[in-house]
Amino acid sequence: MQRWSDPFWSWPVSERVWMWQSSKKSGWAAAHKTLEPSGLRRPYGVKVSSVCQRLGMTRQNYYARRQQRRRRAVDGELVSQLVQRERQLQPRLGTRKLYHLLQPELKQAGVRLGRDRMFEELRKRDLLLQPQPAPYPHTTQSYHNLPVFRNVIQDKELKSANEVWVSDLSYLRTVEGYLYLALITDKYSRKIVGWHVGDNLEAAGCVRALERALAELPEGRKPIHHSDQGSQYCCHEYVNRLQAHGLPISMTEINHCAENALAERMNGILKQEYGLGVEFPTKAIAHQAVQQGIALYNTRRPHNSLGKRTPAQVHQASLN
Repeated sequence: MQRWSDPFWSWPVSERVWMWQSSKKSGWAAAHKTLEPSGLRRPYGVKVSSVCQRLGMTRQNYYARRQQRRRRAVDGELVSQLVQRERQLQPRLGTRKLYHLLQPELKQAGVRLGRDRMFEELRKRDLLLQPQPAPYPHTTQSYHNLPVFRNVIQDKELKSANEVWVSDLSYLRTVEGYLYLALITDKYSRKIVGWHVGDNLEAAGCVRALERALAELPEGRKPIHHSDQGSQYCCHEYVNRLQAHGLPISMTEINHCAENALAERMNGILKQEYGLGVEFPTKAIAHQAVQQGIALYNTRRPHNSLGKRTPAQVHQASLN
């Protein structure tokens, strides 16, 4: 039986010709197919160094290309989830318009891809729009606009905690795929009062962050809940939960980043100062990092705007 550890010139001529042709066309593709056959274990005796040597490439190049391939797969997963979320609101929105619409969120998540690659990712996941059949009469209109609310906190002067909560959703990158971090921050004390890490962009993750915040809310307090106009915050499930607890609702109107600046800033602090901006090896490790980062931020990070006090100190003092 032929082994990869055998000298190259001892191989049958047909196998040597195949390897030479493969290396000319795509050395890395040939190496990947040999070392990581789909759904199979690596063949006995096959070594990365031997394959790379015979294909005229370095082991470093092989591993770098493999890492790039895995990252592209994770990026493709995010694109898929964003597109499916938007298609819930606009079912017939085409890929070119989606490409333009999703650029800010992709940029925030550190994903760079061209329009052609976006077509490729959607094609692989069967998300390209199919031609509509010939029109026929409809008697029921099943599409509904989600509610949006005015910005009622602009220029509002705050005197204590639990007057205004600001909310936002961000991304965490892991080798296993993206996670989504929902945050609720008290605008006065800067304390993170609610958070949840989920595997998708559905509203359930934001609802769980809200429930965590409500569990610690003193009786009788009704903070204004402020957010952007993302579908997670506009959906009936989330709005109904806010209204059931008597929380007034406020949303950004025009300049969404500026009108929700503190919530945006919180994402930046956690990613830049508490290590949440890296690519985690596993989702489990990312969950642990979020819990530790938020605990440290709330209890150990002094703020200039709070007189060098921590968010937890200011929040507690406001309640006394």
